[in-house]
Amino acid sequence: MIAKTEEDFNGLREIGKICGAIRDKLVQCIKPGITTKELDEIAEEIFDKAGAQSAPKGEYDFPGYTCISINEEVAHGIPGERTIQEGDLVNIDVSGSKNGYFADTGISFVVGKGEIILQKICDVAKEAFDAGLEKAKPGSKKSALGKAVHNVAKQHGLTVIKNLTGHGVGRSIHEAPDHIFNYFSRWDDEILKDGMVIAFEPFISTFEEKVFQSEDGWTLLTDESYVAQYEHTIILTKEGPIITTL
Repeated sequence: MIAKTEEDFNGLREIGKICGAIRDKLVQCIKPGITTKELDEIAEEIFDKAGAQSAPKGEYDFPGYTCISINEEVAHGIPGERTIQEGDLVNIDVSGSKNGYFADTGISFVVGKGEIILQKICDVAKEAFDAGLEKAKPGSKKSALGKAVHNVAKQHGLTVIKNLTGHGVGRSIHEAPDHIFNYFSRWDDEILKDGMVIAFEPFISTFEEKVFQSEDGWTLLTDESYVAQYEHTIILTKEGPIITTL
């Protein structure tokens, strides 16, 4: 969407704050022994108290209020009885809506002490996000964000997931622009507009560049790579990007 009115900005900020608060609360609650279902129940309670709705459940009938992915699970992990362990790479992805406005955010992190490479890809995902954010302004080409992400990954001897992308958000959970790639594509020359709302989400991988869908019909996996994500909802303005999900 293109945010134009004060109502738009306030509505986007409100749901962004809710989704960011859920993300941070789940990260805070994670400890070895907790199940992903227990975490999801915490998210459900916060959504309800805030008068907001889970986007995956409301829009796609996803079997959970949030997506919680562990280790080989890159994204769209279904909350269940799986227990989180010390050293696990965990991704928390929260998206929701309130009063017709949507937000989407996610973060990957290591539980306690884990392999050095796991912390590295989490740090690089954040670095790649920051590099892309510098290009996220009206008048820039959308491809500049992907180029920045891929360059950061390559500088660290890593790569990106090419079949997972950012996207437009605002009045629905997925809308135009349909794709914000994590790599440079010459044909992806759309010009970013003032007020455009996007979910920008670099996925940094140890070496594989594609994910595949598991038999459950939801969870996205790699064969051997570890992958970290860092995502926020952003309103592009001439004065600079507004991150609604901080």
